Amino acid sequence: MNDLLDTLDFAKGDGLLPLIVQHAHDGRVLMLGYANREALALTLETREIHFWSRTRQRLWRKGERSGHVLKLVSIAPDCDRDTLLCQALPAGPTCHRGTPSCFDAQAPAHPWLNELEALIAARAGADPASSYVARLLAAPTARRAQKVGEEGVETALAAVGGDDAKLREEAADLLFHLLVLLRGSGLALADVVGELAQRHRAEPARRD
Repeated sequence: MNDLLDTLDFAKGDGLLPLIVQHAHDGRVLMLGYANREALALTLETREIHFWSRTRQRLWRKGERSGHVLKLVSIAPDCDRDTLLCQALPAGPTCHRGTPSCFDAQAPAHPWLNELEALIAARAGADPASSYVARLLAAPTARRAQKVGEEGVETALAAVGGDDAKLREEAADLLFHLLVLLRGSGLALADVVGELAQRHRAEPARRD
């Protein structure tokens, strides 16, 4: 812990370092806060991000009242060692307004897929008789898994056949049904992206 703390330039900012928090799965910037040495030490010890409140002049743990904590995944200083970038997993909305990020104009890393996921979630409560998505979500998991299998085979066949237009169409069907399968299992695309990121951090891809 002290290895990092002792290399940082707290003096430049009168004892405070800007701390940028980024979503560990999709790269969105969630918020900017400030941390003194004690706040950073608590962050490293508890793996939950702590700040120093300049208005209240005290330490505070993000989510201490709302429960929307920021679970630390990684932390790194910039080249001057006077600013920190934290990758974290939020337990709920980051902003006090109830939004995922404090930066309104920021687009998520995969905006249309996020929108599609939101649409699938909204259709979950629809009448299965009038909604294909609702019908799939109301069916047993095996049915959703079967659709992913079928679309996977059709995607592979389109690739083997060398038909780029067909491959594009089948890949879109596969991705759509995969999102529905994930939704039915209580997961999201961000969970899959997070798994890939975790694998990358644990064992960087080998290049032949």
